[in-house]
Amino acid sequence: MRIGIVSPYSFDVPGGVQNHIMDLAEALIELGHEVSVLAPADDDGELPAYVVSAGRAVPLPYNGSVARISFGPISTARVRRWLKNGEFDVLHVHEPFSPSLSFLAVLSARGPVVATFHTAMTRSRALAGLQNFLQPVMEKITARIAVSELARKVQVEHLGGGAVEIPNGVAVRKFASAAPLPGWPGDGGTLGFLGRFTEPRKGFPLLRTAYVALARERPGLRLLVAGPGDRDELYDDIPKELHDRVEFLGLVSEPDKARMLRSVDVYVAPNTGGESFGMILTEAMAAGATIAASDLDAFRRVLDGGRAGALFPNGDQASLTRLLGELLDDPARRAELASCARLAVGAFDWPSVANRVLEVYATAIEATDGRVFDDEWS
Repeated sequence: MRIGIVSPYSFDVPGGVQNHIMDLAEALIELGHEVSVLAPADDDGELPAYVVSAGRAVPLPYNGSVARISFGPISTARVRRWLKNGEFDVLHVHEPFSPSLSFLAVLSARGPVVATFHTAMTRSRALAGLQNFLQPVMEKITARIAVSELARKVQVEHLGGGAVEIPNGVAVRKFASAAPLPGWPGDGGTLGFLGRFTEPRKGFPLLRTAYVALARERPGLRLLVAGPGDRDELYDDIPKELHDRVEFLGLVSEPDKARMLRSVDVYVAPNTGGESFGMILTEAMAAGATIAASDLDAFRRVLDGGRAGALFPNGDQASLTRLLGELLDDPARRAELASCARLAVGAFDWPSVANRVLEVYATAIEATDGRVFDDEWS
């Protein structure tokens, strides 16, 4: 099968949607399919062989974060050229209602279109008001996938249609077999965080405050942080006497992310909202880390209601501090949580997830009588 996949967000900056697309593409290639991914990216950047650059992206505030997207006449021309050259059996776009390549690709499509929705949000008057504008895109989508129940709910509430729920996948073997970073986690215990520590909804200040309180009573306790951001900004809000016990890795490669997750005793996800799934949780589960996470509905679902990871009330600083102290003092509980996580994460392993996506592709192709993209590119 010839499959075209469109990323709405830049491959120059890591993110959950981008990682999902790359892992899906590689899983499909391993299953014997021909895959091309179109994504915003610098033309001179290093990209996987299956990725085609649609040019440099620009930052845009979106869903409480900042997305890097491509849009406009030049992007439209590149989308159309890619579609024409690809002659795909099915087009798979992600987040098609964002102002992005995905939106442009659906408008230019001449065949079966599958759309995956990652975003979870409360009912939005703005989105409801845009329904007439989005209608041409909605009508061209043959089949819909939602990565979570919350993302599926967006389809029902905002757009008047359902979606097949297929979760984000994780390359379990890659994370389970990674070697810890040299010298980690160490005897005194290590807490870990991965993400944009300056982004409010990621909840890093909750973890920082908890770490400072715990570290003053535990001389060997360390904090390992990875993700985009300025080193000085991270350390400015941490007492100087603790600086040598906080390690900032900055942006990390996929292999180093796996090593980072293998290097912690407790991975902490203090996110306060805006999460439809929690991809980092499945990665930490695959790596064998014990997880402490806020009790967002999306996180609760991934962590099997708290059996595959410990939950604390969202935004509750005292509860997080107390929970981390309990986990650090209880190796048996950490081992039990990690063991349950290794079993639960099997449902998210990419070979299983990719086969479910292929079933949706087959349904979409059948619904359009197997038509492929034509040459109407004036």
